[in-house]
Amino acid sequence: MFMMFAMTSDSVGEIIKEVKVAFSVTNAQASLMHSLPMLGIALSGLFLGFLADKLGRKPTIIIGLALFGLACYSFLIANDFMLIVSLMSLSGVAVGIFKTGALALIGDISTSTKQHTATMNGAEAFFGVGAIIGPLIVAYLIHQGVAWQWLYVIAGGVCTVLIVGALLVKYPAYSRDTSSGENKVSIAQSLKLVKNPYALGFSIGAFLYVAAESAIYVWMPSYLVCDATTLKATYDCYSEGFSQTLAIYSVTAFFILRAAGRFVGIWMMSRFNWALVLMLFTGAIVLCFGLGLWGGKQFALYLFPLTGIFMSVIYPTFNSKGISCFPKHQHGSVAGVILFFTAAGAAAGPFIMGLVSDANGGDAKYGFMVATGFAALLFIGLVYNFVKNPTKDRLAEIEASEYAS
Repeated sequence: MFMMFAMTSDSVGEIIKEVKVAFSVTNAQASLMHSLPMLGIALSGLFLGFLADKLGRKPTIIIGLALFGLACYSFLIANDFMLIVSLMSLSGVAVGIFKTGALALIGDISTSTKQHTATMNGAEAFFGVGAIIGPLIVAYLIHQGVAWQWLYVIAGGVCTVLIVGALLVKYPAYSRDTSSGENKVSIAQSLKLVKNPYALGFSIGAFLYVAAESAIYVWMPSYLVCDATTLKATYDCYSEGFSQTLAIYSVTAFFILRAAGRFVGIWMMSRFNWALVLMLFTGAIVLCFGLGLWGGKQFALYLFPLTGIFMSVIYPTFNSKGISCFPKHQHGSVAGVILFFTAAGAAAGPFIMGLVSDANGGDAKYGFMVATGFAALLFIGLVYNFVKNPTKDRLAEIEASEYAS
């Protein structure tokens, strides 16, 4: 599921190039293809995340996948810009539904909070794989003269297989806690979680992380271009060979390193102190961003893609630890809250960076300064988290009550 979602979401940059030519839309209009699906995910996570706790994991996942599949297959008749944007928005709502169900399911199949974190890294690793192959599929389709919409048809086929699998697989037993009105599952109860310090803390962390991460795949290509005044991206300022190739495929290199890091994270996060790892890795991101800006494009060419390694385990761990601070009957709701802030960061981060860059002559360097600020704020928060360890008692309590054999 995570891979299928990433195949479509992280291909938007390639698709926008085609849509702008086909429908003669402006940059602002084309940006709706990114921002509206993110808005759909955000609102769906916040207002529909409780479905995983109310209906159960399996029905919620199937409902979300069915809605996503419907949107994907509808791209066969999508020959109008407004219809394309509408279908992308619908797919965002669907992602918010099935992803909260999947995130809650990870808690059900985990036997400890450490295993929960390791499993989450595994799931997000497949998201990283999807982020690599999705744009490659789009590029191949276009090269073969096939409409990019077939990417969504392919995703719809994967979705159909996943629905059949979800119907056949036996899910862990799940029973909703209805012992008191306090535990009643509803939108109101989900919204109350926003005020919870554990949910809010990890959600803000997710927002800052995604806002910083999005700078790489949204603005790094613009920053690495030699002459920002030309419409066509040129990389002549880099020496021929590996440097020039890396400049062209820098985003792909980032995604590969991020995916590889998440697979390693399955092992690493089950053996090391998660708070220490996140603090050190975030500090490394700030260092890479800072040196990449200080040293210019020649430094950034290597340091910006390298952040994929350090970014790899941060978001899955935020998700895992944030969800693990709550009993299993609330996992869907809290996953929805964190997903809301995640999508908000993905939408707001690049937009803010774009505004700052435009205000300074259009140079993407200034957008990366904003991204460095996001990363620095995250680092400060993770230093506090490591020193004070505010979740220690809460995670121990949940470990004893929810994962005891």
